[in-house]
Amino acid sequence: MFLEVNGIEFSYGSVPTLEDVSFSVERDEVVTLLGPNGVGKTTLLKCLNNVLEPKGGTVMIDGADMHRISRREAAKRMGYVPQRGDVSRMTVFDAVLLGRRPYIDWDATEKDLKLTGRIIELMGLKEMSLRYVDEISGGEYQLVQIARALAQQPDVILMDEPTSSLDISNQHMIMKTIQKIVRRNHMAAVMTIHDLNLAVRYSDKFVMMHGGRIFAAGGHEVITPQNIRSAYHVDAVVERINGIPIIIPK
Repeated sequence: MFLEVNGIEFSYGSVPTLEDVSFSVERDEVVTLLGPNGVGKTTLLKCLNNVLEPKGGTVMIDGADMHRISRREAAKRMGYVPQRGDVSRMTVFDAVLLGRRPYIDWDATEKDLKLTGRIIELMGLKEMSLRYVDEISGGEYQLVQIARALAQQPDVILMDEPTSSLDISNQHMIMKTIQKIVRRNHMAAVMTIHDLNLAVRYSDKFVMMHGGRIFAAGGHEVITPQNIRSAYHVDAVVERINGIPIIIPK
């Protein structure tokens, strides 16, 4: 397996938040964590990225223990897009260039600058590359955060609700772009999304969580009315339109 998550445990104080969370991801796969608010999805992403230190378990990328390597090496292997980021007074170009920091010793090289420019263009940010990030919209800043993580050229990219501030056009653009980049570069992506239909359309696998544990994991076969009911307490039907599953709440 490319990314192996084994037995992750985490508690805020004495309250268990994650219990024995284990799953795996192959190269070229987009995996979405599903479940309502408060089940531990964001906490799990932070444990994978060592923003939070798990009380137990391991996270391995291609055989390397993410909790035992240096932060600089970890940043080359795993990128993280938080749900909300700090907005500072810098241009869009400089904000994306920050993603190259794990590779920069003294100053950015021509390679760093060219790669940053290519990613900015890929994300549709070229026209605003010299604007300050505190002057752009929340949705535009979300694109900047994703671009910065991609500039790290990580093996695995983690994203916490990457489409939450975006309009429907940009939601699909971002998901298509993530899918394309993951497959073209033989990476893996793990994300949280609340829009089930968006997740089903662009993800290869799903990890469904409840009460800090995984109760179902797999491909489209786990997107069933029964599992949706167990996760979200909502009755729904799952229909196929042009071969794509569509979730329709009753």
